[in-house]
Amino acid sequence: MANTSNHTAQLRNWEALANQSSKELLVAKGPRILGKIMLMLLVAFIIILLLPWRQTIPGRGTVTALRPEDRPQTVQNQIGGRIERWAVREGQEVKKGDTILVISETSQSYFDPELPTRLNEQLDAKQNSETAAAQKIEATNAQIKAMTSGLRFQLSAAENKVRQAENYVQIDSADLVAVQNSYETTKARLVRYETGYKNGLFSLTDIETRRLKLQDDKAKVISQQNKLNNSRQNLLNAQIDLDNIRAKYQESLAKAQSDLSSAVSSRASVRGEIAKLRNDITNIGIRRSLYVVRAPQDGFVVKTYKAGIGENIKEGESIATLQPKSPMVAVEIYVDAMDVPLILDSSDVRLQFEGWPSVQFAGWPSVAVGTFAGKVAVIDRVSSAGGKYRLLVRQTNPVPSKDEAWPEQLRQGSGAFGRVILRSVPLWYEIWRQLNGFPPSLEKEPKEGKTGDSKDKKA
Repeated sequence: MANTSNHTAQLRNWEALANQSSKELLVAKGPRILGKIMLMLLVAFIIILLLPWRQTIPGRGTVTALRPEDRPQTVQNQIGGRIERWAVREGQEVKKGDTILVISETSQSYFDPELPTRLNEQLDAKQNSETAAAQKIEATNAQIKAMTSGLRFQLSAAENKVRQAENYVQIDSADLVAVQNSYETTKARLVRYETGYKNGLFSLTDIETRRLKLQDDKAKVISQQNKLNNSRQNLLNAQIDLDNIRAKYQESLAKAQSDLSSAVSSRASVRGEIAKLRNDITNIGIRRSLYVVRAPQDGFVVKTYKAGIGENIKEGESIATLQPKSPMVAVEIYVDAMDVPLILDSSDVRLQFEGWPSVQFAGWPSVAVGTFAGKVAVIDRVSSAGGKYRLLVRQTNPVPSKDEAWPEQLRQGSGAFGRVILRSVPLWYEIWRQLNGFPPSLEKEPKEGKTGDSKDKKA
């Protein structure tokens, strides 16, 4: 019984303590506050996802020059020689035409200090030879002209003799025909007289007279035949003389023309030698002017590749590196091949230079600190090593109170990081694109004053 009463008393004490504790506890508000905080975070997250995000294409590269003539170049000597004197030191500023190096001759062909004088003497001799050849050409032409004129008269006389001989042949031929006709007539009369003599009509004296006449006519025929033969022989001789005159003229003319050709050839050869000597004289003058290596443009001597005095250098060997003084600075950055089709030659770029502190915001370049503005000037047509494409970014005119000009202390070869600026998209789209590995959007930025929200939502 005692145990039961003690147990009951303890229960009553516990109930009293429980009632007193419940009255002292505050009402629990934690779940409601947590729910509100989660709702606010959800709303803020949704708002953040709808914020505009500027798409960019990152690229890393170095500072360079936009124009080839502004990039570091090597100064080379055009001829081989021996170093006599250095006129500059590394880091020194030079003007265009300033002396960098003086060399001396090492080729045996140009050792003679009087070489130009010797060549001028040879040139004078060759010019005299040209004058002699020209005089010989004139004399030969005059000879040919005289031969032609003399031949004209000789041919005229020979042709007249041929025509005269032809006339004699014609005359003698006609006389021969007449004499032959007379002889035939006399012969016929003798036959009639002999018949008449047999019949007693003529006397023996008449027969003998006709016989003598026949013998005389026959002698005339033979004489005329000989005369005709002589005329024909004279005609043949005249023709032979005419042919001889022509052949002799051809021979003399061929010899004169041969002399003329020889003189012309000699003059041409002398002219060639004169041209060669003039070329040698000019080359000697130019070569001696190349003993002094000069700066091709204003700039700074960065580094020399030869040292000391008396050292030989070869033709076309690099002797120093020259950095132009006022280069048109640009930045070359390399981007992935997947992003190249989205870049235009007018795309804007934000740049960070090594050595200049900056804070870059990828999605909000307008609030970046310490970055500089640029614009794409060149997009390579072929990929570089590593499959990336090179972009040349030039400096844009800085906008007052917005962009700063590129630092004057930039040196070519220093590192740079750039972001090519593309269009604005919602932040949720950019996150979705990055998770899926898609390239930036190819759609153009909507113009102001036109509805472009629908395009952004579709993207």
